[in-house]
Amino acid sequence: MRYDGHVDGGFEAVADAFARNFAETTELGAAVTVFHRGRKVVDLWGGTADERTGRPWEADTAVPVMSAAKGVLALCVHLLVQRGLLDLDAPVAAYWPEFARNGKEGITTRMILAHRAGLPVLDASPDFAEITAWTPVVRALEEQKPLWEPGTAHEYHGHTIGWLAGELIRRITGRTPGAYFRSAVADDLGLRTWIGIPEDEYEGLARLAYDGEPPVLPDPDHLIVRILTMNGAFVFPGLDHPRGWNAKDFLTAEIPATGAVSTARGLAAMYAVAVTGVDGGPRLLTEGTVDAALRPQTSGASWSGFPDLGVRWGVGFHLDSPPVVPMLGPRSFGHDGAGGHLGFADDEFGVGFGYVANRMIGEGDERAGRLVAAVRGCLEG
Repeated sequence: MRYDGHVDGGFEAVADAFARNFAETTELGAAVTVFHRGRKVVDLWGGTADERTGRPWEADTAVPVMSAAKGVLALCVHLLVQRGLLDLDAPVAAYWPEFARNGKEGITTRMILAHRAGLPVLDASPDFAEITAWTPVVRALEEQKPLWEPGTAHEYHGHTIGWLAGELIRRITGRTPGAYFRSAVADDLGLRTWIGIPEDEYEGLARLAYDGEPPVLPDPDHLIVRILTMNGAFVFPGLDHPRGWNAKDFLTAEIPATGAVSTARGLAAMYAVAVTGVDGGPRLLTEGTVDAALRPQTSGASWSGFPDLGVRWGVGFHLDSPPVVPMLGPRSFGHDGAGGHLGFADDEFGVGFGYVANRMIGEGDERAGRLVAAVRGCLEG
């Protein structure tokens, strides 16, 4: 399979793994970028951006990266902590007074970022228009009671974490999280990473595609299904639905926990600047801030009994959790996205990594893991 880009000497194994993904899996279109000590050492792309038309994947092709958005959110929160504007262990209500209603007065930002706040799903059922209007979801969260004593259990706050962390960002900065990320990080670096894309970027996006038949979710009243669909307002993954993850209305709105769009280069550069800086520039997060982000918070079976898949969370970020979320080691932090996307940083190895793809492969997807293993081999060889 032909691909484009460049690989520095010593990192050829990453190119081999990239080609192997196309040869041995149903990879459609993809890109991978790696920064090492602030220098871009791998930048590869190839395949098809849109299966319907055959449009090729280009150097600047961005794609919906779904829950990789949570890494963007977490980075913004840790920036506010580092700048002395937010305390992870202070009550959320100190910044957002209306949040204290109905037993939520003790919930902290740390609990939210660790999926331990007891608010994984809304009691209310706002429609798509209300969700994209932002405020109705915020008001619903203000009125809601936690499902458990906050801090004592965990359940994936798949969508709600976006409005919980996002409203904190908005209260402190006056900007929604997508706008704050652009102003604080992305614009200066020229990153093609957004939560809420500009309308003129939509037509150039890679289009997500299923691997085989679309998945069938269980009972719509099941807690996990309610979490994934915002009580039915979204169709998960619903790629070709008018409100699905390929839809213009979805991607141009700020769906803060799952609506990010990025290139591999954008994710890799975001994480690289966090821990090393890029091209000689300063690092964004101090070592102390990274230490705080890496502190383990959550693992194991969930409050509802969802089984332990081996995934571990720090404060807002995934920690190295092979084979489900493979990274480089104990100093790695980042976030994956449904369908195979992965971005992470590691300050021990000095790496910022980004991999994005448009073929959504489910259980047993080894694509990102192969690339990460290749990076590790290059660094340790």
